[in-house]
Amino acid sequence: MCQLAPVMPGPHDVLPSEVDAFADRMLDILNGGALALVISVGHRTGLLDALADLPRSTSRVIADSASLDERYVREWLGAMVTGGIVEFDAASGTYWLPRERAALLTRRSSPDNMAVTAQWIAVAAQVEDRIVDCFRSGGGVAYEHFHRFDDVMAEESRQTVVVALFDSILPLVPGLAERLEEGIDVLDVGCGQGRALITLASEFPNSRFRGFDLSADAVTTARATVDELGLRNVELEVNDAAELHRTAEFDLVTGFDVVHDQARPAAVLANIRRSLRPDGVFLMQDIATSSRLENNVEHPIGPLLYATSLFHCMTVSLAQDGAGLGTCWGRELATEMLSEAGFGEVEVHDLPHDFINYFYVARP
Repeated sequence: MCQLAPVMPGPHDVLPSEVDAFADRMLDILNGGALALVISVGHRTGLLDALADLPRSTSRVIADSASLDERYVREWLGAMVTGGIVEFDAASGTYWLPRERAALLTRRSSPDNMAVTAQWIAVAAQVEDRIVDCFRSGGGVAYEHFHRFDDVMAEESRQTVVVALFDSILPLVPGLAERLEEGIDVLDVGCGQGRALITLASEFPNSRFRGFDLSADAVTTARATVDELGLRNVELEVNDAAELHRTAEFDLVTGFDVVHDQARPAAVLANIRRSLRPDGVFLMQDIATSSRLENNVEHPIGPLLYATSLFHCMTVSLAQDGAGLGTCWGRELATEMLSEAGFGEVEVHDLPHDFINYFYVARP
């Protein structure tokens, strides 16, 4: 018989092996997305913390330890076991969380607690219908539609900013800690629930601190903390930094992960520059990406960052008819905009504790 030569795939043919490979990847994506939600629940309910403190235990013991319903805990454990996070011994019916995994999933492990970040998946999912509408009609989704955003942002702030303030962040500006000890005027733009601001105010009672944020709920929470601690050197207000009409009032302005989702970021940066005294400093934390997509292809959490932009940072800006810079506005554009705002000197720093962000030191 005549044997036909193998048919080489053309540009529009698809190899079964390629389909199978992508099917495997899609299964990983679906399982990963589901596990992110399950991990978020484990963080919020305290299950991950309880597991880390327990020996090998039954679902009943784990549920009782966390004061939770056993049936829900057992189903949660099913997802965590099949997801390769929690271990299970069928003979004894016991579960345990290995130490090397607990090191990235519990409150005790902060600032390395990745369960905090998993919460963003649930926050984003709440607005999916609104985002789909925006694809069709434009516009954006306003801040008030993001349930728990302020709470999760406060937890992230604690991990990336608060724990590193004194050992890593303040030393980026030589002599800054000493100036704060003596007493200077500080503004925190987009202060949220005030974790960083309140930490600084507690440590440096001679300095005067002011915080602005668009979220009334976040400011209310921050004020409650200030009152609880009895701080007398903090003022907080609901305000838009694009409307900051101050001239040479502050020695230090901080903006932690806030500029890229502003409606008018150029105005915000110009106002910050104007509000600084001649020897003042703007200390800005923002996402460590390039402004060019091709440079972000190998970023270890590139999909998460662009998705976060799509489901929050870009859309909240567009909801205010804003610039919609997005999470990945990038180092190149950030330094360009700082220069255009009037900053004559801009330094960009990487810090070992935070691979997600750059820290910019900008001076007039």
